[in-house]
Amino acid sequence: MILYFSATGNSKYVAKRIADATGEKLISITDCIKENIHSFTIEPGEIIGVVSPVYFWELPEIVGRFINRCEFFKTEDPYCFFVATYGRNAGISGRNIKADFAERKIKLSARFDVKMVDTYTPVYYVNDEKENDSINQKAEKQIDKTIEQIKARETGDFMINIASPWAAKLSRIGYEKARLTEFFSVSDSCNGCGKCADICPEGAIKIEDGKPVWKEEKCLLCLACLHRCPQFAIQYKKSTQGKGQYTNPNIELE
Repeated sequence: MILYFSATGNSKYVAKRIADATGEKLISITDCIKENIHSFTIEPGEIIGVVSPVYFWELPEIVGRFINRCEFFKTEDPYCFFVATYGRNAGISGRNIKADFAERKIKLSARFDVKMVDTYTPVYYVNDEKENDSINQKAEKQIDKTIEQIKARETGDFMINIASPWAAKLSRIGYEKARLTEFFSVSDSCNGCGKCADICPEGAIKIEDGKPVWKEEKCLLCLACLHRCPQFAIQYKKSTQGKGQYTNPNIELE
């Protein structure tokens, strides 16, 4: 089974490529949470993989919470791997998920990372299609290599761009402030379609009087609402204006 969490499609695309190449089932972590599915039987010979983005140099909380609630029934130790998709640095996400799986009595066999378009538009631009295409072409080579390593069941830490734990701690301080939902705003172009509320993995958005309202103090800051809004009506502070929207062009998102 290939479990994935994806807000803008990068991780879903990598997960699907791996699932297609290995014949494993593709499973959305967000869907499992919504449907309260946390028990899995791992058949002999089956592999288990997790593909996830990196937020502020760490594994997204939603992924860690999910793994820590899961029960994995197995008769033998499976080949277990993690792939981080990142824009600038994979941080300590590999360390995070290794610890999470250890709590479930599963040893993480291998860790990989794939550099993709950085969708954190409070800082970065995503409206240069040529640059995006260049990044995606390089990513394909990384994905191809990762797939071959997974099929060969190679073990080890193959992550390239990582950070030290102390640096990640400093980053988390910034994350806790940045993820306050008070920084989101909605422009008059909003037509009240409700897509943002439907896709928010934390259920932090509700539609009231035809407009989205953030009902939780904090969210994951995955920016799915911003990037997948049909009207581009959602902004984060004033720092995302003019920087564009991005979803991975090679995968379909609901």
